[in-house]
Amino acid sequence: MERSRRTLASRGRAAQFPTVTLAEKQAQMIEDLSIIDDPQERLALVVDRARKRPPLAEGERTEAHRVKGCISQAWVAGELRAGRVHFRCDADSPLVRGLLVLLCDLYSDALPAEVAATEPALIEELGLARNLSPTRLNGLRSVRAAIRDFATAAANQPANP
Repeated sequence: MERSRRTLASRGRAAQFPTVTLAEKQAQMIEDLSIIDDPQERLALVVDRARKRPPLAEGERTEAHRVKGCISQAWVAGELRAGRVHFRCDADSPLVRGLLVLLCDLYSDALPAEVAATEPALIEELGLARNLSPTRLNGLRSVRAAIRDFATAAANQPANP
């Protein structure tokens, strides 16, 4: 699988760091959150982390970014930068916002083709799905579909010179 390199020039000199694949990133996120034994406590941590994130800008809380299929109001905004997708999100429910942030963190800074092809196994593997209602799980599927659709469209865009 192709590995690209990212340049970090914040210290006055360029340094090369390998960019992990989406599968590696997901495995690391699962490992990090698995330190907490209780799935309900994991979910509480996910929600708490999301509280520390700034909300989506009011200009991005548009109908175009709204996730259809969620009972809560939820928005996912994506952009393509340097051949990689980046996502921002927000929701009116703290639980939904936490799950959105988790998915956006997973898929951000990945290649569009990887995002389109990689399912979010971490929701099941971390036991988070067991604590969600069927309507919340359906909403998560809608979020995944919105992220996949954006990534698929981004993958089909011609490269900028």
